This record gives sequence, structure tokens and C-alpha cells, in this order.
Amino acid sequence: MTTASDAAKRGYHHGDLRAALVEAGLRMLEERESDDLSLREMARMVGVSATAVYRHFPDKEALRKALAHAAYDRLGQAQRAAAVGKGDVLDEFEAMGRAYVRFALDHPALFRLMLSAPAPADPLALTPDKDDEAARLLRAYAARLAGEGASEFKVRTIAMRAWALVHGLAVLMLSGNIPRDEALIDAVVDARAFGGYGE
Repeated sequence: MTTASDAAKRGYHHGDLRAALVEAGLRMLEERESDDLSLREMARMVGVSATAVYRHFPDKEALRKALAHAAYDRLGQAQRAAAVGKGDVLDEFEAMGRAYVRFALDHPALFRLMLSAPAPADPLALTPDKDDEAARLLRAYAARLAGEGASEFKVRTIAMRAWALVHGLAVLMLSGNIPRDEALIDAVVDARAFGGYGE
């Protein structure tokens, strides 16, 4: 079995320590239930001193923020892949929503880390602290569904409605309030049930 340590050491190349540390942290989160990370443990994983790690991440909070950003990118990649070949924009949007829920359930430690990272002032605006693949996709699809010339308020309403639905379902299932049920995920994440798109 390949461990996070093995993978991180193979992936590290001189000059790209920050990326190797982020990758090691993501792999650590995949291999354990806890979302707690140790900078010293990560240093050992990639074969460098703790001092080298602190040059890139002065504290654990800086590391957690970088990992959360990378995790949101991974979520966005999963959503983009799920939407491919689904037909019209609503089918794609639904596929992305279902991918969000399944990503959370398949990667609980990563998802908890994403939730614990400091939130930007405006989570739906593409700002330097919230410019990740998942955010870009949500904004782009909300704009497509709103239609050309739609107001910013309408775009934001569509985005928030969709995000609240899939996030709420993911948290309910992760917390055990609702058991994981693939058919239920498909049935609940139904963009057409809301209506109002493109009007």
C-alpha cells in the first residue's frame, strides 16, 4: 500500500517544496479521519527540516488555508468532470451539485478542513482569497442559468440557492442525520424543481 509519506517523497523536487507540502497534507487528510495536521510530520514526510516548512507556512493556519484552497480546486475538478457530456446546462448543473455532495462524503476530512478555513468576506465573489475551481464553476453556471443581461442579484441568488442545497445535504449526511443514499442524492439535487432559471 502506498502511504502519504511514500507519495510525498516521490513527488518532491527541489524548488517546488510548497507544492509538495500541500500534496502531502492532502494525502494525509485522505488517509486519516482527523483534519489535524502537524507541520513537523509533513516535514518528515517530504524529507526536509521543519525550518524549511516554516519558510513556506509560518504557522498551521497558513498551511490549512493553502490546503483548503487546493481542496476546493479538487472539488471543482470533480464537479467539472461530472458535468461532461450531460446534455443541457441544467443537467450539467445538477451533475455538479451531486458531485459536491459525493465529494464531501468521500473525503470527509478534506471537506471539514474546507469548512474550517477562514471564509472570505464574500464567498460568491471571485476574489484572491476565493479564486478556486469550485467557486469559478458555481459563478459561471449561475450566470449561464440567469441568462444574458441578468442582474448580479439574480446570478448570486441562483448560486446561493444551489450551494445551500448541496451543502446542506452533504452536512446532513456527513453528520449522520440522514444515511448516505445515492438515489436520494440524485432525487434531491434537482435543478428543475426550483424553477426560475433563465426567466
